[in-house]
Amino acid sequence: MNISVELTFSPLQDDFEQHIINFIKKLRVSGLIVLENPLSTQVYGDYDKVMLLLQNEIKEAFELMDKGLLFMKIVKSDRSGYESNF
Repeated sequence: MNISVELTFSPLQDDFEQHIINFIKKLRVSGLIVLENPLSTQVYGDYDKVMLLLQNEIKEAFELMDKGLLFMKIVKSDRSGYESNF
């Protein structure tokens, strides 16, 4: 089963940018489809692979910062090829 996950990662500290950059770089090397925009990062792929990656990388990212939050939306389908038709 394929899924699409949208992540908004927000370290609540002054040096937030480097934490976000490090998190996204870890996602990029996973071999999964990873797309970014100024507001969020999307990860697409097989449910088990995506969730295992996120479980490990979110834990590591949280351990490396003092305070932060992460918003996550999950859609049951691969929406990586979506293009609006309006």
